[in-house]
Amino acid sequence: MSCIVPVKVGNHTYLYESVSFRDENGNVQNKRRTVGKLDPISGERVYKPEYIKEKGLYNEIDGGSDLEVYSVTDVKQSVVKEYGVFYLFNEIARITGLVGILAETMPEAYEDILCLAFYMVATGEPAMYCEDWLYKSECYPGKLLPSQRISEIMSSLTNGERMHFFERWGEHRCENEYVALDITSISTYSELINEAEWGYNRDKEKLPQVNVCMLMGEKSRLPILQVVYSGSIGDVSTLKTTLETASGLDLKDMSLVMDKGFSKIKNIDDMLSEKYKVRFVTALSFAMGFAKEQVKREKDAIDCAEKTILIGDDVLRGATSIQAWNEEHDIYVHACYCPEAATAARNHAFAKVYELTSKANEKPEEYRKAADVKKYLTIRKSGAGYSIKIKNEALENELLTKGWLILISNHVDNAQDALKIYRAKDVVEKGFLRMKSCLDLARLRVHSDEAMQNKIFIGFIALIITAHIHKIMADYKLYKTWTMKKMLKILERLKIHYIKSDRIVSPLTKDQKRIFSAFGLKADL
Repeated sequence: MSCIVPVKVGNHTYLYESVSFRDENGNVQNKRRTVGKLDPISGERVYKPEYIKEKGLYNEIDGGSDLEVYSVTDVKQSVVKEYGVFYLFNEIARITGLVGILAETMPEAYEDILCLAFYMVATGEPAMYCEDWLYKSECYPGKLLPSQRISEIMSSLTNGERMHFFERWGEHRCENEYVALDITSISTYSELINEAEWGYNRDKEKLPQVNVCMLMGEKSRLPILQVVYSGSIGDVSTLKTTLETASGLDLKDMSLVMDKGFSKIKNIDDMLSEKYKVRFVTALSFAMGFAKEQVKREKDAIDCAEKTILIGDDVLRGATSIQAWNEEHDIYVHACYCPEAATAARNHAFAKVYELTSKANEKPEEYRKAADVKKYLTIRKSGAGYSIKIKNEALENELLTKGWLILISNHVDNAQDALKIYRAKDVVEKGFLRMKSCLDLARLRVHSDEAMQNKIFIGFIALIITAHIHKIMADYKLYKTWTMKKMLKILERLKIHYIKSDRIVSPLTKDQKRIFSAFGLKADL
């Protein structure tokens, strides 16, 4: 005779099968083994799959003295779905605060949005196949998302809802970390998207495009704000509009980090103004006279032990000064110099000039009009031959800024910290790469401005999940063992079984436990 006995051990209640039998001497003995546990939230029994396979699923009746086994038909009609990927994504969305903010700002559609975002992260396939994925994967109850429903979502979310989300998300995430800002292009074949225009295409594609400006936290590595612009608007013009958007959303205390593409005098004036009061670290383009002047000012004195800075394995030089930017504001100017990069650039240039000189000596008449030869050499006819002279002044002028980086800031007062902050800005570049390569956003397969905005918005939600996964995998060195795709394949093997009203999760493998442990999730499901 057997019965199921619940036994509380610590915070968990385990289910034991107790079997009574008589030994060879006729004495009554009991044999127990663990067959499952009680779900701590619902109180439902969760049995081990091997126990189900062995005997079928048992339900206690009248206190467990009698047992009812499910029929073969019940088992055949059961549903088995992939569970591990959904569990990971949903927990990430909960931990980061994404679920709560989406439920608050888009209460009628938030589960559909999360389903689409989860699908994009898991597969990277076009949205039209989402329904097929949901048939085999666990997700929110009743969410199948046929193409018609996806089209409704893409056209129903309003700009007001998106801005409300960004406001709440920014309040939640934009504290105590620097925010990297950058811009990318997303191309489309559609002629019906008004915002898609010809412009500078960063992917070198001959297609109309929209520009996406994004802010991402350097510490959390999570995206914070996304603004979509017309494809003809360049990097410089986008900064003011992004600042306006952030100001309108009341995203206070932002500390922006930007590359040279945004370093125009007007942009820096705007960030210093009373209207925005943005803390920033930005690199200056050497097309600006101010940047070149800093190199000339520091080059003779910077290569010394007193000005050494260490960042990781790099041994660099750094000098900081306070200078007037305009009549109202002073700024910190950080001149950073890498001797190795400067030497490598000088050697490369000298080798190139040597090759050009050799070619010009052999065939002066042929090479004297070549553009690169004219840039570095002066070739003149002299009697029966030719005289060849290197343009050393032009060469030195070109090499002047090699190995140098000029950063300015209105709040970081030393070169080492400024350079560390600036180097971390690659988080947004990697975010754009993941958005395009992994989330089906290299092309916009939509045919209206509203659908375009909403697809990119859902891509933003998916990027939050992807960025968090990347951070944990990097922090816990999971990339040494798996790629992100391989890790998700391992989680796909974790199944959930539904037999009648019972829910049974498969036992976790060693790899699955390691993954959940890294993400801070309970491995005992």
